[in-house]
Amino acid sequence: MSSDSAPPTFDIPAECTAGVVRDEGPDFYIEVTKVPVPEIGPKDVLIKLNATGLCMSDVHFMMADWGLPKMSELGTQCAGHEGAGVIVKVGSEVKQLKVGQRAGHKPIQDVCHTCEYCKAGKDSYCAKAVFTGLHCDGSYKQYIVSPENYTTLIPDGVSDYIAGPVMCSAATTYTSLKEANLNPGAWAVFPGGGGGVGIQGVQLAYAMGLRPIVVDTGSERAELCKKYGAEHFVDFKEGDPVKQVVELTGGGAHAVFVTAVQSYPIAPQYLGSRVGGQVMCIGLPPAGKYNIDLAPASLIFRGQSIKGTLVSSLGDLDKTLEFAQRGKLHLEPAIVGLSGWNDAVQKLKRSEIAGRVVVDFNKP
Repeated sequence: MSSDSAPPTFDIPAECTAGVVRDEGPDFYIEVTKVPVPEIGPKDVLIKLNATGLCMSDVHFMMADWGLPKMSELGTQCAGHEGAGVIVKVGSEVKQLKVGQRAGHKPIQDVCHTCEYCKAGKDSYCAKAVFTGLHCDGSYKQYIVSPENYTTLIPDGVSDYIAGPVMCSAATTYTSLKEANLNPGAWAVFPGGGGGVGIQGVQLAYAMGLRPIVVDTGSERAELCKKYGAEHFVDFKEGDPVKQVVELTGGGAHAVFVTAVQSYPIAPQYLGSRVGGQVMCIGLPPAGKYNIDLAPASLIFRGQSIKGTLVSSLGDLDKTLEFAQRGKLHLEPAIVGLSGWNDAVQKLKRSEIAGRVVVDFNKP
């Protein structure tokens, strides 16, 4: 790149590094190889990613266990939706964005911009949403295309290692926390809170004045969660986690934020007798697994509810980045280079990772 006094310019290669899914299905693996750098349209920008977070949704896309069309059937070979990098090229009709600005790659590449949901700030529910890493190549490819009017800029003071995971995991939990509409001091329970999505939810809940409780297992996750704001850590392998949570909260959680999909069958029990308690569904389980079986009477007599939230809208993502810019997201992800990419994804698949993992495209 040129000196600071001149407009930045970038040399764009014909090929770039990518983590391509092979043997799509239960035994998939990531092969690091070279793929063509994509061409942009007149209203697009080209982003060179420095880093991509690894999300469990990537694993589900590559395993093809959500009952959706396979990546390969849609012409997609690279998963990922937690990218952070810099704009290196803009289309001829791009008006606002400029080369050199930092930008991210998030779970949705684009929406229709005209439906009732797009107009109401609920663009993540657009029926024509293009899901990154499924409908199009995602952040496992170093150079990616993003439409100008759906590109998210990364503010100063937020590193690529934090900004990448914010694109999905942090922003997704922010939206769920916002939709729960809890008052400061409310008990927020996070089954699976030691994982990559949950740990960012814990930090955001703490920053919002809530009282987080994590239900997970292992000393590493316990230490991590308490470091980042969890008031209590309940190890589900040591006694009855439901009983412990109900006792700690004086009757039950105000809201349960489910990121560990295995917890869905018992998630409503964490509400105890709490009137108005909510189960907020965040993690998406494999098709047909981990369903909630609930008697309507408990909802009726206690005013309890179950609600789902998807990934964030453009506005919610910007709000989450503001939390990061203010220093409220102290994520310290494990950083791996290209040679450790597949191993990290396989560990994620086996639930062997505490916190988040980020792949640095600039590390061998």
